[in-house]
Amino acid sequence: MSYRVAVIRGDGIGPELVDSALAVLEAVADVEIVEVRGGAAAYLDQGTALAEADLEVILTADATLKGPVGLPDVRLPDGTEAGLLGGILRNGLDLYANVRPITLLPGVRSALRVDDGIDYVIVRENTEGLYASRGKGVGNSQAMADTLLVTRAGSERIARYAFELASTRQGAPEDGVRRVTCVDKANVLRSMFFFRSVFLEVAAEYPGIEAECVYVDAAAQALVMSPRHFDVIVTESMFGDILSDLGGGTIGGVALCPGGNIGASQAYFEPIHGSAPSIAGQDKANPLSQILATAMMLDHLGAPSAGDRIRAAVRQALSNGSIQLNPDGTTRTRAVTEAVIGALT
Repeated sequence: MSYRVAVIRGDGIGPELVDSALAVLEAVADVEIVEVRGGAAAYLDQGTALAEADLEVILTADATLKGPVGLPDVRLPDGTEAGLLGGILRNGLDLYANVRPITLLPGVRSALRVDDGIDYVIVRENTEGLYASRGKGVGNSQAMADTLLVTRAGSERIARYAFELASTRQGAPEDGVRRVTCVDKANVLRSMFFFRSVFLEVAAEYPGIEAECVYVDAAAQALVMSPRHFDVIVTESMFGDILSDLGGGTIGGVALCPGGNIGASQAYFEPIHGSAPSIAGQDKANPLSQILATAMMLDHLGAPSAGDRIRAAVRQALSNGSIQLNPDGTTRTRAVTEAVIGALT
């Protein structure tokens, strides 16, 4: 099949990563690429991070592939970054599930005393939680407040997404048990107790999948001490944002972590890291997160065999030493791209 893919190249290292991912994509699938402008550079030129006409292109595409966006010096009057697209796309398109696989790949050294077996997915609720207050904080020069929002409908659908995802997986590496872990702060916040309560209601619909609840501080420790225990984690948006970076730190860095933002009718796929402007244009950026995000996009488009080919090529190139990663997470962008394409079968 042929797919129409909207592409946002983004800022900083974004264009380099997207070029790499598109080279790999075009080697495994028939795609029509439609360019969309978004991010900090777009904001500087047109006063908005994503123009209405570009949003219409995204709405008509089969899926969207997005590079990292945002630049630290490009800010809105309220002090937040002006080039970010999360509030525009995630909330605007109701992309309620932010899906972030955390997998230790062969040939990559973990910062932990673990050689393999880190393989779990963090499912963030993407439209509610504390980030629902984006741009809506209230206050003055003496105090500022943001509101944490949790609804029954939002909690039900993200919990159900997590259980459905767990039903397709092989279980936790530690024991093979299909397990969904609710991460919250239900001992302190009423909103989090509500989130947990709805999670447990949904869990009753999936008797074949183990359900457990863990406070977020305990979860942060467990993801370091016992990462093989986890299969699927479901949590509020800010908690998921933080824990996915922690997880990335245990598998060689966030440059190896893809992510998907998925709703009922729209989805986009991206690395989970930022635009790293300090190394832009130097052939140092690691494109694997963007390449693996492309594989996730193919899964979503109904072409999992093409996605599997990309993942297998990445694993092979890492295993045989064709890809060399520096201790600081950098590499040679073009060399990594060529190694992955060369490993495609």
